[in-house]
Amino acid sequence: MPAFDYKSGELCCEQVPLAKIAGEVGTPVYVYSRGEIERAYQAFDAALASVPHEICYAVKACSTLGVLGVLVQLGAGADIVSIGELYRWLKAGGSAEHVVFSGVGKTEAEMRTALEAGIGCFNVESAEELELLARVAASLGKRAPVSIRVNPDVDPQTHPYISTGLKQNKFGVSMTEAIPLLRDPRDGIEIVGLDCHIGSQLVKTAPFVDAIARLVALVQQHGIRLRHVDIGGGLGIDYGKGDGAPPSPAEYGAAVLAALAPLTSRGVKVVVEPGRAIVGAAGALVTRVLYRKRNDAKHFTIVDAAMNDLMRPALYNSFHPIQAVRHADRATVTTDVVGPICETGDFFARDRELPELEPGELVSIGAAGAYGAAMSSNYNTRPRAAEVLVAGDAFSIIRSRETYEQLVANERL
Repeated sequence: MPAFDYKSGELCCEQVPLAKIAGEVGTPVYVYSRGEIERAYQAFDAALASVPHEICYAVKACSTLGVLGVLVQLGAGADIVSIGELYRWLKAGGSAEHVVFSGVGKTEAEMRTALEAGIGCFNVESAEELELLARVAASLGKRAPVSIRVNPDVDPQTHPYISTGLKQNKFGVSMTEAIPLLRDPRDGIEIVGLDCHIGSQLVKTAPFVDAIARLVALVQQHGIRLRHVDIGGGLGIDYGKGDGAPPSPAEYGAAVLAALAPLTSRGVKVVVEPGRAIVGAAGALVTRVLYRKRNDAKHFTIVDAAMNDLMRPALYNSFHPIQAVRHADRATVTTDVVGPICETGDFFARDRELPELEPGELVSIGAAGAYGAAMSSNYNTRPRAAEVLVAGDAFSIIRSRETYEQLVANERL
């Protein structure tokens, strides 16, 4: 059963009409399905059930406390890229022990805070980072658990902005450089794992398998002993563009476990870092039509959401499905769906064939659970949207709409 579907002509999230949410909370508003988040997490868990494993949710995908709280209750760990994300995870009830800290630019202060919190593992991405981490850990009388992030130089066949596993990308270290780091004996460091993450929104299993094969060869050729291997995240979701669905978690699990067999047969734990694949399909941005207009070249549908609410179309030229909340047989029109911001890049769809929408009508921009609210901003001094979590026939506000007073609270004349 889809998380968002029509019931009696009204688009609903689970059993709650989106019109009811918009009527009570206003627009624009992000709406998430708790049931879909649970289903997606459990699908990953089942796909990896035959081996020791840990699912560390990529907090950057959607970091709202109400969403993180659902994942904590499911037993997830977390993949973070800042101490702010660690703060959010702990605030949502998560444990630092089940957190991996990724990212190429960890500061000394962040390292210290993470060590004091008892973080599970640092995914180290350079020799200089390892050196600093060792000094910080030694100064605290601790040993930092470390996984070395390798850049396997594998083409993920995705958008160049979210490709992370090619040698021209900033992430990780080369296979050659990884060997001495994996054997680093210095005080303050305990090497426990090997890590790679090749990109996001992957729609084939072959790049995952290729990257894993290179990790396995590295371990076998050099006799490296590990507690875990972290294969990152990156599994894509179906954005409804009509170009085919990506592999399911079950298909992904079968492919990666076959490639990892030489390591898992020796008791090495598998760590994965899915984000988009857990929350992407669980969220939609609900917005209201303000005006229609036509010029000599185009028809425009102007809505009250904008690029500050959902940045992906402007940043990646990404495709999101768009539906009228009220289903009805009516004529269609080829239109650009745009927001109020003073930028030509403020659009959600271009030349999209949609039902003719009336001013005041509600529209749902789907597959917006990942990198939607998390990337939103206050550009044009626009308060960020409210966020709502639906469970069955009830919903709760998990983030109130910002006020203008909140926007200037930290500013001074």
